[in-house]
Amino acid sequence: MTLSFPFPQNGENRNRERNSWKNNQKKSNNINMSIESINLNHKFKLFSDNWSPKVIAEMNDYQFKLIKINGEFIWHSHDDTDEAFIVINGEFTIKFRDRKVDIKKGEMFIVPKGVEHKPIAKNECQIMVIEPKGVVNTGDKKSDLTAKNNVWI
Repeated sequence: MTLSFPFPQNGENRNRERNSWKNNQKKSNNINMSIESINLNHKFKLFSDNWSPKVIAEMNDYQFKLIKINGEFIWHSHDDTDEAFIVINGEFTIKFRDRKVDIKKGEMFIVPKGVEHKPIAKNECQIMVIEPKGVVNTGDKKSDLTAKNNVWI
């Protein structure tokens, strides 16, 4: 594994700063925090199932989850948290009881906590969801689409 650091390139200083940085890394759930970038396109190639969130990173008590979606999800809400959706590739619609919001590649939308919603994708769409650790994808409902929680890729 080759690491690149934004530190001075003279030998002794570079090695001292690199070792200091590595020794001070934080740990989260016994997983070393990465010092490398995360390639979203590569991560999406690691799975094929729809509506099954895959955790790629944590920040404080929040998880960054990649999801491939296609077709209709179920009506549900999350009583204790907002839910942030970011479209990486494709487009989808979030239906609400009184309106709908279309979200395209490069856009994001936040569903407020407690608001019932139903995601729908006419074609496969790749999204990232940011939400607190432990949030179940179907919120307050149990369904065949309820995914196993905390699955890392």
